Amino acid sequence: MSASLVVPSRSALADYVELTKPRITLTVVMTSLVGYVMGSRGPISLPGLALALAGVALVGSGASALNMLLERRTDALMLRTRNRPLAAGRLRVTDALLFGLGLTAAGLAVLRFGTGAMSALVALLTWSTYLFAYTPLKTRTSLSTIVGAFPGALPPVIGWAAARGHVDPGAVVLFAILFLWQIPHFLAIAWIYREDYARGGLPMLPVLDPQGVVTGRQAVANSLALLVVSVVPTIAGLAGRAYFAGAIVLGVAFTSVAVMSAVRRTTPAARALFLASVVYLLGICTLLLVDRVQY
Repeated sequence: MSASLVVPSRSALADYVELTKPRITLTVVMTSLVGYVMGSRGPISLPGLALALAGVALVGSGASALNMLLERRTDALMLRTRNRPLAAGRLRVTDALLFGLGLTAAGLAVLRFGTGAMSALVALLTWSTYLFAYTPLKTRTSLSTIVGAFPGALPPVIGWAAARGHVDPGAVVLFAILFLWQIPHFLAIAWIYREDYARGGLPMLPVLDPQGVVTGRQAVANSLALLVVSVVPTIAGLAGRAYFAGAIVLGVAFTSVAVMSAVRRTTPAARALFLASVVYLLGICTLLLVDRVQY
């Protein structure tokens, strides 16, 4: 075998774990947890919560594996993704397909029979829009970021539906918060890796906007909208004053970093915005959970 055909030796188990995109799946589970807790009336059902989170984790992992399968050729062109299991040729397409479908089916079954039909239906909507709307649009338009924010904002709705058996305005508020949060978060990532995205043929906004002016405006506009929407849980009676104060502090801080990033338009500034987005999400989720326990 020629040297060019030799692929790096690596544990198959590690490759399958990588297919599930653990960090993204963890975020999905965390936001679903918030949705379940906020949607619960009275004492929280720990068995119900466990089933909801298990189902979400399985569906999310399955979606990530299938996404990696669909994007394997693009991944092979980019430096940060070319060593992924499918892009590097360490796993077969059929194996990844069966793995992803198996995880998805198991997760939908857990949700359907463990927490009800509505949670399974929202999870299926999340899965299908992620794979068949967002994923193909990534190679066609910069608007894919907005489209991708839709399935990305649905996990708390799954949790809410698992807790209540239906979706009502409270779930929509959580959806809106997560939807708006994703735009500056994704734009920061796209700015950091804009050269790589261009190499892969993905027309992300920072690729089409090399000066970063439009990218910066979008990040600031959405962070400002997020600041406004983030206080709605208190106005709607879903959270108390402590949450309101914390949301204001987090929102102002996040928006300030977005403004700084928009003004500087450098990779370090984008990294700061990315880190600020992670801190913001952890903070707002913590505030909601703590407030729900005390409220």
